Amino acid sequence: RSHWLEHLSWRAGCLLPPFPRCEPDTCSLGAMPTEARGKVVCVLYEDPLAGFPPDYARDSIPEIAGYPDGQTAPTPASPPDFTPGALLGCVSGGLGLAKFLKDRGVEYVVTSDKDGADCELERHLADAEVVISQPFWPAYMTAERIAKAPKLKMCLTAGIGSDHVDLEAACKNKVTVAEVTFCNSISVAEHVVMMILALVRNYIPSYKQVVAGGWNIADCVSRSYDVEGMHMGTVAAGRIGLAVLRRLKPFDVRLHYFDRRRLPEDLENELNLTYHADLESMVKVCDVVTINCPLHPGTEHLFNRELIYKMKRGAYIVNTARGKICDRDAIAKALEDGQLAGYAGDVWFPQPALESHPWRTMPHHAMTPHISGTSLSAQFRYAQGVREILECFYEGRPIRDEYIIAQDGRLAGTGAASYDQGNTTGGSAEAADFRGGAKA
Repeated sequence: RSHWLEHLSWRAGCLLPPFPRCEPDTCSLGAMPTEARGKVVCVLYEDPLAGFPPDYARDSIPEIAGYPDGQTAPTPASPPDFTPGALLGCVSGGLGLAKFLKDRGVEYVVTSDKDGADCELERHLADAEVVISQPFWPAYMTAERIAKAPKLKMCLTAGIGSDHVDLEAACKNKVTVAEVTFCNSISVAEHVVMMILALVRNYIPSYKQVVAGGWNIADCVSRSYDVEGMHMGTVAAGRIGLAVLRRLKPFDVRLHYFDRRRLPEDLENELNLTYHADLESMVKVCDVVTINCPLHPGTEHLFNRELIYKMKRGAYIVNTARGKICDRDAIAKALEDGQLAGYAGDVWFPQPALESHPWRTMPHHAMTPHISGTSLSAQFRYAQGVREILECFYEGRPIRDEYIIAQDGRLAGTGAASYDQGNTTGGSAEAADFRGGAKA
């Protein structure tokens, strides 16, 4: 294993400073004799290569009190132990929870080492009550891992999207699954619009021209088009999909959507939306399709070869939902033979993506690591949401219904409306072969 482990642990009010970077099999927590009230294991992405904390570009972020549907932003009772806009999603950031959990006598383990049978996460499953993870660097909580965690009471997603948890196994074992619904939906919607423009206007190859010292305008514009007048459709019109539609409307495009629940008529009229009762009818007419649905057994490999080749030749796909919604090899082939003009997104399967993943090298792509929902602005909201959920957990109060995915052995809350019960973690063990580690 070539990537480094960074590890921070609190137990019953005893602070251990961050360990120096070391190989996972040589790290030691040292002696911690005090009995803890419980254990929280938190899996976060690795620290910046240049060191932590980074040099911040701005001094503050806007305050967001609520969301377009009337839901309030996270409202934990305890004040944050960090400055809004700080880097919280990496190991040293720790979601800003160290003091919060120390004050409650809870052992807190933070690690980026999450894949393979000998990883740090596996070593702590036996006595973990809560496992926190992110969609960006997911701890795949498979049925096998849940079986190794007899004390596990909750899998908590710092963000939105809990497909990295085997929901069927969680329900069977009555493990609560929760996430911070809406915390970064607008962040992702902004990212979608950016990627649509980057693809259609051929931005990335044009940028590379400048970096390489070139000035061949013909090469830059030979794949550049206007979005004005194009037909654009979203797969799902929930919190993210609807936000994308709202942001696309000023571009004078023709908007379409497919969803198993139809939007209210007044909203359709406001945005001049065309509803499609089946996905195939929408993809046949759209120049751009953006995927904004959850991953569950009903959407796994939804965009397979058959569906992709029913799209317009030269269409674009933007996928910031989940990588497994698209057939990996079918996407690469469609870009190579010209069926698709471009593919962009930030979601892969598994994550982190292997260096051999075909999406790294396929033509006409605008892929990034999974970053759309973890801007510094979003991190503040999902860290606050995690804190709010943990307050409820430790104080025996109900967690907001909109944060609940599974509870008491069944899908519930947002989960009942958004997911089909089942498992989409199959194949996630491949992530253990990632060797990227310290690469930029």
